Amino acid sequence: MVQQITESLMESHCAPVSFGLQVSILEMPYGLSRWNLVHDFLQFRKRVFIDEMDWQLNVYGGMEYEQYDTFDAVYVVAHRGDEVCGGARLRRTDAVSGTGALTYSYMIRDAHLGLLPGMPQNLCYETPPQSSEIWELTRLAASHSSEVTKAILLGANRFLAGKGASECYFLGWPGFVRMARSMKFSPRPLGPVVENGDGKFLAFTCPVVVN
Repeated sequence: MVQQITESLMESHCAPVSFGLQVSILEMPYGLSRWNLVHDFLQFRKRVFIDEMDWQLNVYGGMEYEQYDTFDAVYVVAHRGDEVCGGARLRRTDAVSGTGALTYSYMIRDAHLGLLPGMPQNLCYETPPQSSEIWELTRLAASHSSEVTKAILLGANRFLAGKGASECYFLGWPGFVRMARSMKFSPRPLGPVVENGDGKFLAFTCPVVVN
């Protein structure tokens, strides 16, 4: 269980959990002293999504890296010491990256708008909004332990509550919703279960829980 600790939002947060597992939340420029964890998390993503799951994704220097891994992304990284066990990426839904005719907001919205080749366009029943109070969590990857996944989700929720976020959008496997409910979150689907060559996916939202 994640222990409650008092933290400043202007630094890299690190919350201890059981068996030496910790969750660090890293955002630029405050988490630079531990940015090696982000580098290792991107390598971890490559091992999980490309080496193990055979997803056709971009690789740069041994890391799985894409257009949403920008300076305004926030990373939730689970680790034991310097060994990364999993993590996820957070992005505010009103963030915009890219230049010229093609700009990106966040994955769920861009997929719905048809900007991501290979991603289903029917993820959502209606166009997802852009709001400073709504964040998106994607690229969740964890070692084969539900404890690691739950620690990542709890760490993300704590960070978002501190930022004043109202809800968080998720894109994951359908069973992800059952896990969220088991953790006393209140997930609501944004669209149907969809499928492509990488598997089945569901976009859903959860209100941020303020303790």
